[in-house]
Amino acid sequence: MGERVEQWIAILSLAFPVVAFLWEFAVIGRKRLGYRVQMDTLAADAANKPYAGVLGDMQHDGHHLKDPSFVLLRIENAGSTKIVSEDYLADPVDHHGIKVTFRDRRVTAVVLTDPSDEVLRDFFFEVRTEGDTVREVVAKPGFRRHNNETDRTGTIQLPKVTLPRGSEYKVLVVLERWPDDNGTDRFPPPIVQGTDGLDRWYDPLVRFLRLRATRTESHVFASRPAWWAIWILIAAVVVQASFTLFLRDDQRPPLGCVDGTLHLHGSTAFAPAVRAAAEDYLARCEGADVSIPLEDDTFRGSTDGVTDLDAAGADAKIPVGKGLGDHLAFTDGLASAGHPRLIPRPVAFSVFTLVVNKDAGVENLTLDQIRDVFAGRVRNWSELGGDDVPVHLVNREPGSGTRSTLVEKVLNGKEPPQFTETDCAALEARRYGRCEVSSTDTMLAATADRAGAVGYSEAAGVDGHRAAGELVKLRIDGREPTAAGVEDANYPYWQTEFAYTYGEPPAGSIAAAFLNFLTQQTGRDILRDQGHGLCSEARNTGECRPV
Repeated sequence: MGERVEQWIAILSLAFPVVAFLWEFAVIGRKRLGYRVQMDTLAADAANKPYAGVLGDMQHDGHHLKDPSFVLLRIENAGSTKIVSEDYLADPVDHHGIKVTFRDRRVTAVVLTDPSDEVLRDFFFEVRTEGDTVREVVAKPGFRRHNNETDRTGTIQLPKVTLPRGSEYKVLVVLERWPDDNGTDRFPPPIVQGTDGLDRWYDPLVRFLRLRATRTESHVFASRPAWWAIWILIAAVVVQASFTLFLRDDQRPPLGCVDGTLHLHGSTAFAPAVRAAAEDYLARCEGADVSIPLEDDTFRGSTDGVTDLDAAGADAKIPVGKGLGDHLAFTDGLASAGHPRLIPRPVAFSVFTLVVNKDAGVENLTLDQIRDVFAGRVRNWSELGGDDVPVHLVNREPGSGTRSTLVEKVLNGKEPPQFTETDCAALEARRYGRCEVSSTDTMLAATADRAGAVGYSEAAGVDGHRAAGELVKLRIDGREPTAAGVEDANYPYWQTEFAYTYGEPPAGSIAAAFLNFLTQQTGRDILRDQGHGLCSEARNTGECRPV
């Protein structure tokens, strides 16, 4: 829901400036007749100023003007194209195109002043001559003044002046209060309008889209509709920023939150990292119909993982050339042969470590010493310089990726001998013995509980385990069990973590989306935080392929 709101805000934020631009420059901005009332003052306001005494003695038709006032009106082409006679809203037979009404005032005089081009005067005055002599200058029919005693208004009419872009003219109007009006209120502002003598059904639309007298002193930069669009745009930006800052998580969701249920399988050693990534993915996709079941037995080992994935694909009857979009399996290293429909993808490299009970009294062993321990040739830690404590060898069951990696990378391909006890709790405290467990968690717990016990685990999982205080992570030939140890010192006990899919997962499937999150988005940070090296960042690409 929140994402849709943001999308609509973004769409409106883009649409309003476009509409405002088109409105401003293609609709009303193309033909805009602007006006400004640059002065509207009473003579009485200036009569007490120096050299202004004459203002109180102004006369018209033999009488002193009553409460005289002055209005300076500027008419301008405020649009982007030339204004011609046909643009005015008056009837074509009328000579005037603008009417200015002064309520409660009589017009006594009108003077044209300051035209931007002298040719504009020709629209106001006609020069009558006799021969070569100028007889008189008279106002043209479109330039008139009127006073209406019925509604107590004075009006002036201005002609249909052709105004090139940016041109203007001014008229100075002298007015007085009506002789029988004894009021003292200040006069209402003048009303400027394009005359509308037309009478056709579509005239309202014509008046809206064609030429209107527009007051420009209050919006020199843009018209009022454009200002509304600008303020709406500002509000949209503020709302969207507030939504991002206060109503959303600090980090944006994955690019693809695909609806559906994703089933995970595989490595118990890699399970903590995959669990953490899955939980983060679910949190970021809150509101989408996404589900990733994470039960205690979700991860049951690398071998079981690829077996479960193979079975899921077969049950779904996925044809050859197609892929399963809702299952993934993770393995420590490549899976064994016999799974021709499964496709591996290197995701990270996991660092494993040998762990010993702290009572063993050892912290560093050579490869040869480790091989002797797991072959049963060393039965007491004192033989390797440790304490006089018998060795209790705790192994993972066959099929474990952690065990397979140990055999391949550390034990030179030699499998440990079979267990002497099926239950690690049955090992005798003062005698050498061997047992097997089914998970990493059980491995660490059993090693911590038995003095002299030795086992192995994914390195990052040791520090966060409840029994970490009883365990020691062994160095191998002095090399640390860390990702840096693998890249910088050739620490040997590590393995590529592969994500297996049944065929190629369909584009837009939840399996493809989660893989993308894990390898290209925030999931990378989670893997790194869990102590894994990223295949995409490894300096030696061979470190993401088993040797």
